[in-house]
Amino acid sequence: MKKHRRKFLGTAATILTASLAYPNSGFSILDLKNSHTVRIGVIGVGDRGNGLLRIFSKMEGVVIVGLCDTLPFRLKEASRITPKAKTYNSHLDLMENKDLDAVIITTPLNTHAEIASDAVDANLHIYCEKTMVKGAKETIDLVKKVLSKHKKVFQTGHQYHSSRLYSHAVDLIQGGKIGKVTSIRAQWNRNGNWRRPVPDPKLERQINWRMYREYSFGLLAELSSHQIDFANWLLNSHPEKVTGFGGIDYWKDGRETYDNTHVIFAYPNGVKASYTCLTGNAKDDYKIHVFGDKGTMVLDYAKAWFYPEGSYVKEYGDVDGVSGATTNWEAGKGIPLNYSHTDPTQQALEDFRDSILNDVAPLSNVISGSKAAFAIDMGIRAMDQNKTIYWDKSYNF
Repeated sequence: MKKHRRKFLGTAATILTASLAYPNSGFSILDLKNSHTVRIGVIGVGDRGNGLLRIFSKMEGVVIVGLCDTLPFRLKEASRITPKAKTYNSHLDLMENKDLDAVIITTPLNTHAEIASDAVDANLHIYCEKTMVKGAKETIDLVKKVLSKHKKVFQTGHQYHSSRLYSHAVDLIQGGKIGKVTSIRAQWNRNGNWRRPVPDPKLERQINWRMYREYSFGLLAELSSHQIDFANWLLNSHPEKVTGFGGIDYWKDGRETYDNTHVIFAYPNGVKASYTCLTGNAKDDYKIHVFGDKGTMVLDYAKAWFYPEGSYVKEYGDVDGVSGATTNWEAGKGIPLNYSHTDPTQQALEDFRDSILNDVAPLSNVISGSKAAFAIDMGIRAMDQNKTIYWDKSYNF
């Protein structure tokens, strides 16, 4: 293997874990057109797609050979970033490009399953943005197809799964840094209507697809899914059941997806993980709190802190009318985790490239992606039906 290639998975144990995610696969890089370059087509060049294009345009070992979108003005904008790439309005036409090694799927959620399935048939490496698939049945069908016939890399776009800071935090927590994990609390709050500008009212649903149930599951799928993926990863498990509430309570603008969501997942080990997403208040923005009996780990987009449990001074009495409450507790101060790392999205794309070149399964793969997709579907049904939804045994792969 060429010495300039970066190893995505650095230890034998991690490599073994990754390979187990694809029990029937046998990766091969022999059909790469250039063993040092991955030739990529990007399907969907809206805000997210163009953001990925800008990263790829500066990345070694990657060439963008094709751009695909159903909106001509988006193709025109994307072509300014990668002017040499061919343009297509059909992903099937793009996949017939003989120079293509891999595709990036950054289209509305309801199209992921079909496009990814077609990419499997085209024998291409796949990077599918989160949430991987919309709906439980569609997720099951795609996972079965990938495991049975896909011999290439399939990476899901939960980019924090690629964050070296998050990996370090997971290692610390799983190694006992905060003791026994008792609870997880996450939020991703914004103050704004979450809409994109629309040049023509006829394009409202196509551009603001995140607002409409036909295309998306809204906040839970587009934002909280990253944090749900993190909990599954940290706990090496999946939720047993979920309950929650959502509503269209603030933005009375014709949207069909909730403008606030509050869900709680229960895991087999007794951990409860709660997720809040608001569009009417941005206090504390993005945060994940992992609580343990020896301390707490707090993570945001790019930083993390450890808060050790303080010394309890057992002085009891009446506090605000509550008999027996602790009246004195010396809390520990937060200690920052000083760990060098790259922007998670850039790291995820580098990992995708390196997984292809090094013939290694990515950590954020079709199995981890399916666990998050099933959890999202469960959470939506729990909010829609106002009842507890349970993990189904058909979700186990």
